[in-house]
Amino acid sequence: MAKPIPVYLITGFLGSGKTTVLQKAVQAAKNKGLQPALILNELGEVNVEQGLFAKEQMVEMLNGCICCTISADMTRELSLFLEGNEDVDILFIEGTGVADPAEIVEALTHPTLIDKVNLVSTIGMVDGSKYLEYQSIFSSSKEIREILKRQISSSSLVILNKVDLIKDKELVKVKKKIEALVDERAEFVETTHGEVDQDVLLKKRVLNLNYSVSSDGDHHRHDNNNHHHHHMFEAITLRDIPAVNRIHFENWLKSMPEVVRSKGILQFDETPKTFQYQYASGQLMLSHIKDQLTVKPCIILIGNELNGEEIRRTFQQLVGK
Repeated sequence: MAKPIPVYLITGFLGSGKTTVLQKAVQAAKNKGLQPALILNELGEVNVEQGLFAKEQMVEMLNGCICCTISADMTRELSLFLEGNEDVDILFIEGTGVADPAEIVEALTHPTLIDKVNLVSTIGMVDGSKYLEYQSIFSSSKEIREILKRQISSSSLVILNKVDLIKDKELVKVKKKIEALVDERAEFVETTHGEVDQDVLLKKRVLNLNYSVSSDGDHHRHDNNNHHHHHMFEAITLRDIPAVNRIHFENWLKSMPEVVRSKGILQFDETPKTFQYQYASGQLMLSHIKDQLTVKPCIILIGNELNGEEIRRTFQQLVGK
């Protein structure tokens, strides 16, 4: 199995400097001898910035927010793209200004993509010169304020851009408000014109772990970085999954409050059918998979400060291994 491609997600409200930083990130990757590819998303029918990346391998998702089309289209489009472009070393995704990064993260951890890509950083751009205006109840909507909050709080690197356009007193207010939203494990930097050091841009900040639940258990843990406590959140994948009891499985998920989201492909001991499942807010949702899948049963857990070895151990208890 080929090594998963590292993915960098760039998010931020309209005019925050996402495309500028994307250009710098692409060049930084090339400086390191890596072959980049891009997913560009636009709200309109035409990507007006396509010319900036004319020489790059690229997937365009137009006429809508990426989070609205991602579950139906992105998995298929990205899988096909990667199959036809085996020389890709690093992938950058630029969402629209109103995209919720959490929903893009969820899509990237889909069972059919989990072996092909690894999300390693979420980069949140903030337009410092407009931030207070966007936060005002008199000049913006509740929806704008909420999406700004989610974009900042979901990012593992927050870039406060255009600080040269802010007066000192205003900058103090902006930083105070943003710092209250930034995750304590995230990095927060200030910049003008999107000038960020390439090592800061390409640093891996999200931890992806893989565990086998086979009974022997030795040498089955694989992670992309050993500095567990430096990462904002974890995505843990359990493999070699036998058929499980549905009730026991749901209770097992509910026993872990640190798990924010879970998804995967499973077989249950009560039926030979295969199911795709989604779990959020304490609710387990199942959908029968009618078409034959090449993806083997797996469990994907997303959350903060997950203990992979403990999760693996409790699941082995669940299935009697």
